[in-house]
Amino acid sequence: MIDVLVVEDDPVAAAAHALYVRRTPGFRVAATVHNCADALRQLGRARTAGTPVDLVLLDLYLPDGHGLQLCHTLRAAGHSGDVIAVTSARDLAMVRQAVSAGVVQYLLKPFSGAALYDRLERYARYRDTLARHGEATGQDEVDQAFAALRATPERSALPKGLSAPTLETVAAVLRGTGAGLSAAAVGAEAGVSRITARRYLEHLVEVGFAVREPQYGQVGRPELCYRIVPQRSGP
Repeated sequence: MIDVLVVEDDPVAAAAHALYVRRTPGFRVAATVHNCADALRQLGRARTAGTPVDLVLLDLYLPDGHGLQLCHTLRAAGHSGDVIAVTSARDLAMVRQAVSAGVVQYLLKPFSGAALYDRLERYARYRDTLARHGEATGQDEVDQAFAALRATPERSALPKGLSAPTLETVAAVLRGTGAGLSAAAVGAEAGVSRITARRYLEHLVEVGFAVREPQYGQVGRPELCYRIVPQRSGP
């Protein structure tokens, strides 16, 4: 089994990530923590107990520090586990820094369970390749190990019928307002039907990027609205 530490400050997103990990064959959740300090403590306890964490599923923006600084601290402390970044940080300079810090995968929020499953599955193949070969006999085996981590463009990371551009448009509508919006309001803003908007909104709720809640007006039944889960833009 591959032991995974989930490090995510938002409880809803953390629970979703942990659920996806548990649903992936060959993986189990060692613990879920919400900040850098608890991550370091958990990793230290696991190593002392002789059950070191294999993989850290790491949000980059945490309440007590930046995830990449945590990566450097882990390496300095002798922790050898790998890191998959799960973050809303889209700055390519950040991606470059993540690579320099030893991050093996970089997954942008919002993402589907299928996308995380794909990354975990590839990581498992990567570990299996290293374990089977031990020492490379040539360049082909090195290339094979690295190739296991690369995503296949034609493989969809979204549920059937959903497209990445429309998902980003719907997410951008929610980002643009602090209040909850109905599916009809989001659809009107995004240029899609209410039914289509609801499908994308429900997906955003499923992956922990948005929440669903009733809003009460002056009269009549409450309206179901959606609002963004705040994503930190800095440490």
